[in-house]
Amino acid sequence: MSAFASVVRRAVSWVLSCVLVAGCASSGTIVLLPEKDGHATAVVVKEGDKELVLDQPYAAAKITPLRPSAYRASPQEVDAQFGAALAAQPARATAFTLYFVHGSDELTDESKQDVDRILAEIARRPVPDVLVVGHTDAVGNDTSNDALGQQRADSMRAALIGRGLAPENVRAISRGKRAPAVLTSDGVAEPRNRRVEILVR
Repeated sequence: MSAFASVVRRAVSWVLSCVLVAGCASSGTIVLLPEKDGHATAVVVKEGDKELVLDQPYAAAKITPLRPSAYRASPQEVDAQFGAALAAQPARATAFTLYFVHGSDELTDESKQDVDRILAEIARRPVPDVLVVGHTDAVGNDTSNDALGQQRADSMRAALIGRGLAPENVRAISRGKRAPAVLTSDGVAEPRNRRVEILVR
């Protein structure tokens, strides 16, 4: 049976971004890299009926036709064996949330100060891909909230374009009141739901 890694903590997309597999399915090396934010991750490596848990940074497994064997890799080994592949990876997506004054597309004073951080993150990427998602609180009907969410997303998109982002690199959509950050009853004016989420990839 070929080796595979299955997740024991955190979502699969996060864990796979930390695991490097070299060689073919029946041989190779799996190394668990540290998360930049320090969060714990882990994978289970299985070969036949043998199983290894990698749950520390640089925990590694050598995959052979018989069984996986555990060892501890070093940053130098990872760089030597996987440096080119790591350098070719795109930067991970970064998410930002900005908040709005009730019933409008005007950012709160605090959120206005975060725009420069978003622009700095965009500037780090050679070909940025930006998605702006507009949200509202639960006051009003679906139609009006969809429109307000789109107005907020379009306003933020225009602001980013005005600061130099190419129009083709940023999209704006609305979720209205359908995806609240904080669950409330209908009609409740919750400030944390009046937002745009900006995903920079």
